[in-house]
Amino acid sequence: MPMNSESLSKDPSALQQRRQANMFLLRLQWVVILLLIGVLLWLYISQQRFQHTVNDRLQSNEQVVSRLNEMDDRLFAMSQQTLPATSAVVSSQAQNQLDLLRIQIQAADRLLADSNGSAAIDLLQGLHWQLSQKSNEIAPALTVVIKQSLVKDIERLQARSAQPSSWQLQNLAIQNIQDFLYRHERVINNGSDLKSTPQKNAVLSQSADNSRLTRRQLTIHEAIMTLNLASQASNMHDRDQLVMYLNQARKRLQTLMPKQAEAQTSIDNKKQSDQNNLQIKSSPKNMTEVIEGLDRLIVNAPRTSPLLTSQILNKPQR
Repeated sequence: MPMNSESLSKDPSALQQRRQANMFLLRLQWVVILLLIGVLLWLYISQQRFQHTVNDRLQSNEQVVSRLNEMDDRLFAMSQQTLPATSAVVSSQAQNQLDLLRIQIQAADRLLADSNGSAAIDLLQGLHWQLSQKSNEIAPALTVVIKQSLVKDIERLQARSAQPSSWQLQNLAIQNIQDFLYRHERVINNGSDLKSTPQKNAVLSQSADNSRLTRRQLTIHEAIMTLNLASQASNMHDRDQLVMYLNQARKRLQTLMPKQAEAQTSIDNKKQSDQNNLQIKSSPKNMTEVIEGLDRLIVNAPRTSPLLTSQILNKPQR
């Protein structure tokens, strides 16, 4: 009996301990469950916060991108507005340089007209150097053409500078004709003095000869004065005036030619007019050679040839 009472007294304590252990386990389970629930809630809240943060960043990025796109659009629009103005400025600078180049070429032509070939060559060489600089805004293709024409003009002028100009040759030929006319006039004066002395001829016949000689002297003197004007026109490089005065002198001297010689001279002059070559000879030996020389001067009257570069610049540019 005493042993049964001890076992009974021990059983309730074991049962109680078992219950307490079960309760502890149950509570521990709830604690774990609550912890899991808390962890899940924390994860969910963290995920929501992260997603919200990501969304905010994406929205800000989209705003930045949209602003950048707007700025790009504005910059593109501004560039489209400013590009024509820039090209217009460049085009204006190129046109101004072309206009200045035309004026400089005209100055070179003027120097050539004044027989100042060395200064014209220096000017053309300076223009060639100017077109090679970076400040040149003229179109590259046109620049190449102008530079090539400048080189050709410079070479032509350098070759021509070693020879007398056609105007100088014209003046020399006019001077040779005048020398002959001066000598011819002196011969006529001497002949007039001889014929004016008393001779066996009749008085009326002598008066007629003196009158004829006087008209001849006057014609020659007028021709000499007209040739002086022609020489002045040649010095001024005025071709129209030169030809006019040469024609006037020729017409006056032509009246002194016999009809047969006049007809033969006109035929010879037609042949000579086909030869566009001014041949400078010594003073003529007779009036026929004078007429022939005047015809050659008229046919071969110098012409002022403009520079090749001037012709290129005067062409309309597309």
